[in-house]
Amino acid sequence: MSITRHDSGARMSRAVVHNGTVYLAGVIATDRSGDIRAQTADVLARLDGFLTDAGTDKSRLLSAQIWLKDIDRDFSGMNEVWDAWVAADAAPARATCQARLASPDLLVEIIVTAAL
Repeated sequence: MSITRHDSGARMSRAVVHNGTVYLAGVIATDRSGDIRAQTADVLARLDGFLTDAGTDKSRLLSAQIWLKDIDRDFSGMNEVWDAWVAADAAPARATCQARLASPDLLVEIIVTAAL
């Protein structure tokens, strides 16, 4: 079976497609000045684009990993935006954890896997 890599560099690929499954790398907000709701909305909009580029959409999500800088402060705000975005009757398996992210101004990073 073939493996297709999208937006590949020396360190990583933005997406990898194999055997009918799309694996997206972690996605962060392009505008890091906003609060958790703004950053989450930014990330989810970017995910929509990357999923479309790979030939699928959010209704085909299989799993999601959500990393928050401060889970106590940001969990409910992130969930407000997530709940409005996720496709009805198509919620993926999901985990949400607190993590030290790559930059102090990052509040959320999301990784998803989807079926084609």
